[in-house]
Amino acid sequence: MIYKKLISVLFIVSLFNSVLFSASRIKDVASITGLSSTPLIGYGLITGLDGSGDRSSRSSALTLQTISNMLERFGITVAMKDLRSLNVAAVMVTADLPPFAKPGTRIDVSLSSIGDARSLQGGTLLLAPLFTTAGKFVAYAQGPLSVGGYNFETSSGERVRKNHTQVGRIPGGGRIEVDVEFELANNWELSIVLRNPDFTSASTLARAINDRFSAVIAKARDASSISVTVPEEYRQDGKLVEFVSLVEMLEIEVDQTARVVINERTGTIVVGENVTLSQVVVAHGNLSIEISTVPVISQPSPFSQGRTVVTSSASISVREEPGKTAMVMRSAANVSDIAATLNLLGVSPRDIIAIFQAMKQAGALHAELIIM
Repeated sequence: MIYKKLISVLFIVSLFNSVLFSASRIKDVASITGLSSTPLIGYGLITGLDGSGDRSSRSSALTLQTISNMLERFGITVAMKDLRSLNVAAVMVTADLPPFAKPGTRIDVSLSSIGDARSLQGGTLLLAPLFTTAGKFVAYAQGPLSVGGYNFETSSGERVRKNHTQVGRIPGGGRIEVDVEFELANNWELSIVLRNPDFTSASTLARAINDRFSAVIAKARDASSISVTVPEEYRQDGKLVEFVSLVEMLEIEVDQTARVVINERTGTIVVGENVTLSQVVVAHGNLSIEISTVPVISQPSPFSQGRTVVTSSASISVREEPGKTAMVMRSAANVSDIAATLNLLGVSPRDIIAIFQAMKQAGALHAELIIM
C-alpha cells in the first residue's frame, strides 16, 4: 500500500514536470483586459412547488408582497392578508454575461432561495429581470429549473433528502435583451494580463510577440501586465480580430516559482520542477505508542457485606519499526532524485510531508513550502 501511494506521488510529480517544460499558448496563461464576463443579479419568484415554499411569517411577507405587486400588473388587486400559498418561494437569480454577447443570446442562470423554502424541486421561475452591478438592465430569466436532487417530508416527520434542494439552475434560462458594448482595444492598445504574475514570464511573452511581428510593439509593464500596440496594418476593419487571434495562439514557456504544495488533510504532495536541495542527510523511522485500558473487577469475600468494585488497569506498549539507512540527498538534486531517494526510504506520503517540513527548517529545501 505504501508503494502504491508513492507511485501516485511520483505520477503527480512527473505530470507537473511535463507541464512545466511544455510550451503554452498565450490564451491559456493570460487574458486580455476587458474580455472578462460581467456578473448579473436579479430577484424573482418560483411557483408550482408542492407545498415546499416559503412558510414563516417573515419569509411569507416578502413573497406575498411580491405576488401582490405582480398581480396588480395584470389588473388584479388582492390584499396581502388574503393571500395564502406554500407553493411559492422568493429567490435570487444570478448569471454571468459573456463578452460580446448580443441580443437573443441565451445564458445559464442560477437560483437560490432567500426564504425558508424546503425545496425548489419542480418549480418554475417567473419572468425576472437581470441587472449589472451598476443597475443597468441587461437580460430576462424564466423557465423550469433543475435542482439535481429531492427532499421529501411526511406529516409524521420522516424525511428523505438527496443533495441540496434550495438552489437550482436553468440552462439557457436567461435571454440577453440589450447590446452591451465591449471595447477590445483602447486607442489601438491591448493590455494582456498574466493569470500567474511573474517577471520572467511577462518578459518572455513580450519578446515572443515582438519576434512574431518583427517590431517592438509589446512591453512588459510589470510582473502581470503587458501592453501591446496594434500595428498599422491591423487597424483596418476586420483586421483587429485577426491580430488578436495571432497573439493568442503564440506559444511561450511559462516560468514558475519553485514550490512544494502540501495538503495535510488528504496527504497530497505536489513538487515543482524548479525545486532543488542542498546536500542533506535524511533518516526516518516510525514510532508507535499504544495505550490500552483493561477493566479489573474486584469481588468481595462471601458474607463480608462488601461491594463489587470495578477498576481499570492501563498498559503501555512502545514499538519502533526498524529504520532505514540514512540517505544522502546531493546538492542541486532535481525532482526525480528527490522522489527516488524518498522511495528508497520506503515512506508514505504523510511521512514525506514531515520530511519536507524538516528539510525546510534545516535550510536544505530551496523552494516555497505551501501548506494547505
